[in-house]
Amino acid sequence: MQMQIQLSDHFTYKRLMRFVLSPVLMMIFTSVYSVVDGLFISNFAGKTPFAAANFIYPVIMVLGAVGFMFGAGGTAIVSKTLGEGHKTHANRYFTLVVIVTAVCGLVLAVVGIVSVESVARLMGAEGDMVEGDMLYYCVLYARIILIALPFFMLQNLFQSFFITAEKPSLGFIFTIASGLTNFALDALFVAVLKMGVAGAAIATAISQTVGGVAPIVYFACKNSSLLRFTKPKWYGRIVVKSCVNGSSELLGNIAMSLVSMIYNAKLIQIAGEDGVSAFGVIMYVQFIFVAIFIGYCIGTAPIMGYNFGAQNRAELQNIFKKSMIILSVVGVTMLALAEGLADLIGMLFFSDKPTDPNISAEQIEEYKIMIANLRQMTANGLRLYSICFIFAGFNMFCSSMFTALNNGVISAVSSFARTLIFQTVSIFVLPIFWGINGVWLATVVAEGLTLILSVVLFAVNNKRYGYVKIKRKTAENGAS
Repeated sequence: MQMQIQLSDHFTYKRLMRFVLSPVLMMIFTSVYSVVDGLFISNFAGKTPFAAANFIYPVIMVLGAVGFMFGAGGTAIVSKTLGEGHKTHANRYFTLVVIVTAVCGLVLAVVGIVSVESVARLMGAEGDMVEGDMLYYCVLYARIILIALPFFMLQNLFQSFFITAEKPSLGFIFTIASGLTNFALDALFVAVLKMGVAGAAIATAISQTVGGVAPIVYFACKNSSLLRFTKPKWYGRIVVKSCVNGSSELLGNIAMSLVSMIYNAKLIQIAGEDGVSAFGVIMYVQFIFVAIFIGYCIGTAPIMGYNFGAQNRAELQNIFKKSMIILSVVGVTMLALAEGLADLIGMLFFSDKPTDPNISAEQIEEYKIMIANLRQMTANGLRLYSICFIFAGFNMFCSSMFTALNNGVISAVSSFARTLIFQTVSIFVLPIFWGINGVWLATVVAEGLTLILSVVLFAVNNKRYGYVKIKRKTAENGAS
């Protein structure tokens, strides 16, 4: 029987890959939520509901980003506290962060449900809330999912804390259960009962509830992990520090969602509803591929935080070096897969069989031509967009690592520059010269610029943290 991997271990490649495998798979299955929704909506409800769900989804992610903030920021504090040998305080901080996240989720859910129609109109969703209009589907989909927002935020939170608790496989099991629930209910509500976009939203909301409640039950009971709930106690500085440490994840997720809104608005201008649909598919591929990077960062962050607390620079250097190599290989592999599967992915999402069986033969032919053009637009966009995967892993690791080292400011600078400044400038400038291809290349340029910033941040802060070993010449070698 293999021994459980601990944060205090020395990590070989094999041990590191075993440790991060569960969070990587966990994030992939979490990303599958929206992908499964998209597949069922596009194939059983139609192109307009599909475009609407993708159009409004960034708004939901903006609200849910608070869960990522407390997950990353709270994990950094708790793992460092464990590394310092203070387990009782670590459990108190953990309990507090969970409670604060749940309360924030309830407040944000109410705010979102009330304001989503106004936000959708502001973003450019057209219609008068009449069934069949894009605006109608946007509001319907969002309001149903927002009911489960507190559980979605807790699910994001626990993904990080299961790693800190040295139970990554258990977190993966809960995510699998949640994902299978989503898939089964999508099949029932959308494919069988023909409930359309509402059915997809209900399926997602129920699955997120499963993913948020199951970990609460586990940590509330006596368990074999490093963490469990204790009697709550207020630590204002811990809440503030969690927010500061996790600010990069909060800003990063908000910025990505805002940038997605800008992408959608730009594509509406250039290519109409089809542009939004094509971008939606590209985002689904991005969700899954980037989930691998996110999972890796979630998995390595507690290791970095623990060894930072234990002042073990040798292990920090070990994890950093191995991470650079692993992220290089994964990035190139992702690019190759996206380039090779681009046409197939377009066919998977856009069926040339009309959802309305009563249209004429002439209308069927027109529909097939429209779908063929949409598939081509999607495949071309994916091939250009996927170049960004070569750079993205390093940039995400940079932000995650500084969060783990309890330096939320540097982490926030990296994340904010990457997801908002560079992408926003690129999306406004590049289409002027290259049209819709400029939209697809905007993220590539932004990731490339962020990589330069990441290298600078790594170099400037290495003396303070020592994650790269600098070979110094001896006096004798220097003299020679």
